[in-house]
Amino acid sequence: MTLDNIPLSYSNPPERVDSLYNRHLDHVPVSIEDNAYTTGLTKTTDNFRNRNKHLKSLDIDGYDSSDIDLFDSKSNKFRQKKEEQRRASLKKDWYIVLALTIWAAYIRLYKISQPPSVVFDEVHFGGFATKYIKTRFFMDVHPPLAKMLIALIGKLAGLDGFDFKDIGKDYLEENVPYVIMRVFCGITGLLVVPTAYLTIRGAGHSIAAGLVAAFMVCYENGLIANNRLILLDPPLLFFTAATALMWINFHNQKRKPFQFWWYVWLAMTGLGLGLTVSCKWVGLFTIATIGSSTIKGLWELWGNTRIPTSVFLRHFGARAMCLIVLPVAVYLLMFRIHFHILPNSGEGDGFMSPEFQQTLDGHTSINAPIDIAYGSKVFIRHIATRGGYLHSHPHYYPAGSKQQQVTLYPHRDDNNWWTITKMDNSNATEIEFIKNGDIITFKHANSNKRLHSHDIRPPMTDIEYHNEVSAYGFDDFNGDANDHWRVEIVEGEKSDSLSKERLRTIHTKFRLIHVMSGCALFSHSVKLPEWGFEQQEVTCIKGGKIPKTVWYIESTENALLPSDAERVTYKKLGFFKKFLELNKVMWDTNSGLTSSHPYDSRPEVKYS
Repeated sequence: MTLDNIPLSYSNPPERVDSLYNRHLDHVPVSIEDNAYTTGLTKTTDNFRNRNKHLKSLDIDGYDSSDIDLFDSKSNKFRQKKEEQRRASLKKDWYIVLALTIWAAYIRLYKISQPPSVVFDEVHFGGFATKYIKTRFFMDVHPPLAKMLIALIGKLAGLDGFDFKDIGKDYLEENVPYVIMRVFCGITGLLVVPTAYLTIRGAGHSIAAGLVAAFMVCYENGLIANNRLILLDPPLLFFTAATALMWINFHNQKRKPFQFWWYVWLAMTGLGLGLTVSCKWVGLFTIATIGSSTIKGLWELWGNTRIPTSVFLRHFGARAMCLIVLPVAVYLLMFRIHFHILPNSGEGDGFMSPEFQQTLDGHTSINAPIDIAYGSKVFIRHIATRGGYLHSHPHYYPAGSKQQQVTLYPHRDDNNWWTITKMDNSNATEIEFIKNGDIITFKHANSNKRLHSHDIRPPMTDIEYHNEVSAYGFDDFNGDANDHWRVEIVEGEKSDSLSKERLRTIHTKFRLIHVMSGCALFSHSVKLPEWGFEQQEVTCIKGGKIPKTVWYIESTENALLPSDAERVTYKKLGFFKKFLELNKVMWDTNSGLTSSHPYDSRPEVKYS
């Protein structure tokens, strides 16, 4: 008797669904159907052996052992042929990957030295590399990984003090190793091309489909231009593409749960997620994509009644550790390295709280009295926008009242000093603390002009409920009613009960209400033009939201206070508090970036 008489259900050898290449050389189906899941308690090879064992044990009339042996021989030959085909297809794929990489390198790196000057946002990201090398703290809206990689390449290539300050600034005059820095970004960008091919192939599509995807990425004009400059996007795109490939590889191991490569690809996916979001927050969309797929997979596992609860919990735990804990750990590690590289005070100090600033080496130690009294000179800082300190300088508004400008300035400067005086302009002869509800005036220390507001529209926010704020006065002038401000305490420090009753340095958060008009001293992210040195606008708003009208005093001096007066005590910030504060500042600053780029371009609408 021959195998031709064997029933159909036994004549076809069992097909390995988990194989990447089990149909034909050009097509790679991925086992994502429901029956692709196993319980994780047995191996796929064990299932195959059990089916053969079951076949051998059947009592079928007319069959002898030679028939079954012949069947096993045919089945083994079939598997060997499939394995040879798989290896041949894999070898072909790697040849294609090599060719794509070489071609993408030509497209991305050809004449990458042109132009030999600062281009577009190289102003920012090249400049950040210099700041890392100088170890001076700075603030940027993006996480640090891509910036640190660019800085590392620049440091190894010999980058020193070039500031990347202006678009068009020549690289060659100062021997800047810009080519090596651009090549690094170009390499990370070109690797997306072969990665795209491997991802499409791994997802079960043909060689032709993989080539289409790879060439679309290779020849996309925006990506070519982007990958040839010192920008954060090339490393971001590489980590994003690599993460997608790792996830596809993990998916292809779903019939082999809890085995070595299953764990490797799952962990590599989590590592990729952490690296992606550590370059730019746009990487959160990659996390959302992988997260959605993970939830779908867990839901299917939960609905499979053949899978015990204990095995489902192992699936859940492995995904939670690799796709949640690992990315968070990587993200935290990048900021740990960031803080370690930037221990010194720099131009980013002004965005951070006094407590944060005190953790930076070289920052001026603020040993200020905690009490605020009449005659105190103070630095007044805005809370909501983190734009800096209430500031005035000897320059005037070009329109409106044409009085001296009042702005927010992000750095400590002598033009930030204001002296608190009584409403009647009398000099303080003894200590008299400033309490909630007191009416006071502020005299600018350098110009002797008083903080002033009136019913004139501000230069930028020309809206009825905004009044201009200026510094006004002259010699032998005692001020007028438009200089009067009422202190309204919003909150105090929980550990300092006095801070809720009177002004106390750092601890008291307060508003300044203009007595004549009832508006509140206010600032927002709107910048003044060049005549205002692009500093932040200050206005007096009627009925404005409280958060943007809240201020606090960061530093103070008063000769009337005794030398042993109580001093400000700062909370010592550990890593996690610094991490949370910096990320909040990044979020707030990023959400305020609404102005157009000076070199952006938009399609023109033409009406016929």
